[in-house]
Amino acid sequence: MTEVVNLTTMEVDALMDVDGGLNLTDGHARLVLTPQQSDIVAHIPEMFVEATRRPFSEIELAAHKAFFGAVGQHSAPVGTGRILSCYSSTLATDILARALPADATVAVLHPTFDNIADLLKTRGLKLVPMSEEELLAKEWPGAPVNAIVVTLPNNPTGLITSQGHLESLAEHAVRNNQIVIIDASFRGQVRDAQYDTYAVLDAAGADWVTIEDTGKLWPTHELKIGLLAYSERTKLPIEQAFSESLLAASPVVLQLITELAGDWVDGGYERARDLVERNRAVIGEFGLKLADPDSQISVARIELPVNGPDSAVLHKEMLARGVHVLPCSPFHWADPESGLRFIRISLARPFETVQKAVQTMAEAYRDLTPSS
Repeated sequence: MTEVVNLTTMEVDALMDVDGGLNLTDGHARLVLTPQQSDIVAHIPEMFVEATRRPFSEIELAAHKAFFGAVGQHSAPVGTGRILSCYSSTLATDILARALPADATVAVLHPTFDNIADLLKTRGLKLVPMSEEELLAKEWPGAPVNAIVVTLPNNPTGLITSQGHLESLAEHAVRNNQIVIIDASFRGQVRDAQYDTYAVLDAAGADWVTIEDTGKLWPTHELKIGLLAYSERTKLPIEQAFSESLLAASPVVLQLITELAGDWVDGGYERARDLVERNRAVIGEFGLKLADPDSQISVARIELPVNGPDSAVLHKEMLARGVHVLPCSPFHWADPESGLRFIRISLARPFETVQKAVQTMAEAYRDLTPSS
């Protein structure tokens, strides 16, 4: 049996490392709780009481209002029944994949996190890559593409599809009877990505589906919510696919999201942003090169010089030295070789962890590079 190696398996290996290696793989916030977040978590027992006392619909509505408001999405269809709460954004993606027509052709941003492409392919959909360069040039795919997937901001590059570009995409999709799909899992980290995408999509008359995520924002150890929202125009059987997958998300976790979203707009965003930027700056201090210096999300690609080892070789050496990072070939799901000169690390970690890991990477790269 062939071993499956994708980005998530690498992330699982990092979590399960019995030797306690440094884990800079997944983009989840693996940080120490701030004092404000600690105060919120201390009230979880009370949230269990509330979960038995208050109607689920009331708890869910409060969470949706708080979260979408905290990330600038004031036109999201809160209270309409067109936002579904899932255990994770991955589950939300799989629900969407099952709802799409079995013979659909889907254009997916390239590079991007490989499980988006994997989940769509597993459900039998045909995929075609859409490069970031094509996105920036507004070269949108036509027939036979039925749906276009954009990651906003993109993981791993941090590229933001601007409001003007999204308007262009939405108008193109309307003309060509296509569905616009947005994975906004990192949206909450970047103000520039928090223009009201729902207003843009609806103004164009587009058929759209969006996936939002709380797991990248707060260090809640997988107590998270993936939100699957869809337009009034869509004819996809999303509710049916949802009902085949789960009953409901946890009302306790939904209350936790409500409170953390409140903290996010009360200084939490700035506190998290300061740490991420401090960690990003460490990369250059050890002589490594940021591939995407303008990126604002909590992961960073490091570009490797052509005269040294590629990321597959460096990744193995880092594992040997007790540090887990991600080689970027799997992000380039349609052309893995184009990702060989990049390696990705998570910045949503304590400063000392990132500093030690980056120092180790710089030393490993130097030791693997032949002397001239």
